[in-house]
Amino acid sequence: MTAYLVIREGSKWTDVFRLVEGESVTIGRAPTNAIVVKDERCSRNHAEIFQIQQQWTLRDLDSRNGTQVDGDVISADYPLEPGDIIRIGNSHLAFVDNLSHAFPDPTSVLRTSRPVDESRSALSDDDDDESVFEPVEPTQITHRRDQSRFLEASSHDDQPATPKVGRAATKLCRLAFELAKTTDVVSLANSAMAALFESTQIDAGGLLLRGRDNEGGRTLETLEVIASRSESAHRYHRVSQFLASTVMRDGQGVLARNVMDDSQLGARDSSGDILATSVICAPIRQDGNVLGILHLYSTDAARPLDPDDLEFSLAVADTVSMTLQNLDRRQELAENLNWVRDENVQLREQLGVQSEIVGGSEAMHRVAQQIARAAPSRSTVLIRGESGVGKELVARAVHYSSPRKKGPFVCLNCAALSETLLESELFGHEKGAFTGATHRKLGKFESANKGTLMLDEIGEMSPTIQAKFLRVLEGHPFERVGGSEAIKADVRVIAATNRDLEKEVMEGRFRRDLYFRLHVLEIIVPALRKRPEDIPELARYFLHRYNDETGRRIRDFTPRALEELQHYRWPGNVREMKNVIERAVVLARGEFIDHDDLILSTLKTAGDTETGGSSANLPSDGFVPCSLAEMEQQHILATLESTGWNKSKAASILGIERSTLDRKIQRYELNAHREAAKR
Repeated sequence: MTAYLVIREGSKWTDVFRLVEGESVTIGRAPTNAIVVKDERCSRNHAEIFQIQQQWTLRDLDSRNGTQVDGDVISADYPLEPGDIIRIGNSHLAFVDNLSHAFPDPTSVLRTSRPVDESRSALSDDDDDESVFEPVEPTQITHRRDQSRFLEASSHDDQPATPKVGRAATKLCRLAFELAKTTDVVSLANSAMAALFESTQIDAGGLLLRGRDNEGGRTLETLEVIASRSESAHRYHRVSQFLASTVMRDGQGVLARNVMDDSQLGARDSSGDILATSVICAPIRQDGNVLGILHLYSTDAARPLDPDDLEFSLAVADTVSMTLQNLDRRQELAENLNWVRDENVQLREQLGVQSEIVGGSEAMHRVAQQIARAAPSRSTVLIRGESGVGKELVARAVHYSSPRKKGPFVCLNCAALSETLLESELFGHEKGAFTGATHRKLGKFESANKGTLMLDEIGEMSPTIQAKFLRVLEGHPFERVGGSEAIKADVRVIAATNRDLEKEVMEGRFRRDLYFRLHVLEIIVPALRKRPEDIPELARYFLHRYNDETGRRIRDFTPRALEELQHYRWPGNVREMKNVIERAVVLARGEFIDHDDLILSTLKTAGDTETGGSSANLPSDGFVPCSLAEMEQQHILATLESTGWNKSKAASILGIERSTLDRKIQRYELNAHREAAKR
C-alpha cells in the first residue's frame, strides 16, 4: 500500500513525502534522516515509519520529547490510519493513503487541516471539524536549460556590466567543476593555473607542494613545483625562500609590491633587473596545515596585482586543497579496493586448496563423482561420515563447484550451542529480544543469502529448532528472535552428521519429516581406515604443508613409518592424521620422519569393543577388532554371496525388510564388491 506524509510548516501544509512499500522512513533532526525536521524539540533520530504485513506503523525511537498521534503520546508501535496527524515537537505530519484527501475537497479525511496555534502543546479533541487546505496554484514551467551558464566559457563573463565579484564567483564555480573531474595532481595544477591566468593580472606563476614522506603524507619541508606557466618574455622564477617560509609559517596569503630585495622576491633576470612588480603567495591549507603555495607574479608595471586578485587566489587555493584531499581519498580507496580484491583472490585460492579432496582410491573417486553430480543442483545435501573424515571439506567442494560459488559459504556447528543460542545464530535476533541482545543481529540464514549454509552435527539439533528449521527448508519465511518481520532467504542447505539418523528417528530424537527433507542427496565419506591406499598420499600432503609453515626441510617418511601409518586404524580419521604429521614435522630430528617420530594413540575406533589401535597392540590369537557397522557390512555381504545375490532370500535370512536391505547395500556400497568379484 502506497501512502503519503503531508508535512506542515507554520500554518500551511507545504510538502508531501511518498512512503514506498517495503522501505522504512526515519524522521529526526539529523541530516541523515529521510525526513529532516528542523526543530529543537525534535531528537536527532526521533521516529520511524515502516510497514508490517501491509500496515504502516509508527515507532518512537526513544526520543527526548516523545511522539504524538492526534494529541496522544505513543508508547509502543502505533498502526497508522488515513487522516492521523503525527506531531513531533512543533511540526505536524498528516498520514494519508490518497493524495486527493490532502487537497481541497469537502470530503477530506484529515482530522484537521486548519492553521495550527503553535502556543498549544497538542492537538485537542475538538479539532475534528472538516476544514481543507488553501487552494494551490497549478504548476507552471517558466524556463528550460540544459546546463548552467556558470559552467560555460563565455565572452559575457568579461563584460564591464558584470560585477567583478560576480565574474570571479562564476569562474570559481567553473573551476570547481573542472577540478572535480581531474584524476591526478598535475592536471589539477594545470587547471588551477589556467583559471588564475584567466581571472587575474598575472603573467607568470606556479603551484608548489610539499614533498611526500615514506608513508605517502605531504610532510617534507621541500617544495616541489607541480606546474608552472609564464606568458612574459622570461621563464617562471621560483618563489624566494623568504616569501615561501613566511606563508608556510603563518598560513596567510600575502600580496607584495615593489619588492626590490632579491632575497625577498627571488625573481631577477640574467642582467640583474627585477622581473616582477607585484607578487601573490596563497597557501594551500588542509586541516590546519599548509600543504603548498600558489606563487603568482606580474612583470608589467601597468597591470599590478590588487587585493581582489589575492582574494581570488585564496579561493582557488582552498578549492585546490579540497580537490587534493579528494584525490588522496580516491587513491586510498583504490588501493584499499585493490588490496581487498587481492585478499579475496588469496582467500579463494586458500579455500580452493582446502576444498580439494586428497586421495586417489576408488572410494574417494566415488565421493568426487557424487560431489560433481550434487553441485549443480539446488537440492539439500546430507553428508554422512565419522568425525574427522572431512565432511566440511566435502561441503566446501560442493559449494565452490556450484553456481553459488560467488556467494557466501557459512558454516555452523549445531552441537556447540544451546537451544536458545542456536535459534539466535540461525535466525538472528532483534535488539532487546533477551538479556544481552544490545543490537540487532543477522542470523546465519540471512548471512548465507544467495550462498550455502552448512549445518554440522545436524543430529544434535533440538526438536523445537528442528520444527522451525523444517519450515524454512520448505521455503516459508522466518522471523528473528523477538521480531515480527517476515524474512526470506535464498539459501542452499548442506547438513552433516556422524550419527545414525535412521536410529535417531526410530527413537524419536529426530523428526521423521525433517529427515526425509534433508535426505534428498546423500554423500557418504568413508573413514580413513577403509581407504588405506590414500594414507601415503595424505601423509605427504600434510608433510609438504607443514614444511612450508614451519620452515623445516623434511624430505619424506621412512618405509617403516609409512607401514606404521597404514596399519594404524585412525579413530580420529584425517583430522587425527593432520595433527600426527604436524607433531612429527616439528619434533623430527633428521631429514626423514621415522616410526619413533609418530605418536599414535591407543583409542578405539567408533564401535570397537576391544582395546585396539596400533597393529603392535593386536592380540596374538589374530582377532582384529572392528565396529558393529563393519561387522554388519561383512555379514550382509556374506549372506548375499551365499544366496547368489537373491535379495528377497537374503532379507528373509537376515530378518529385515527388502527395502531396508537395499538401503544397507547402498550405504555399505556392496555393489562395488559384487562388481569386483565378477572381474
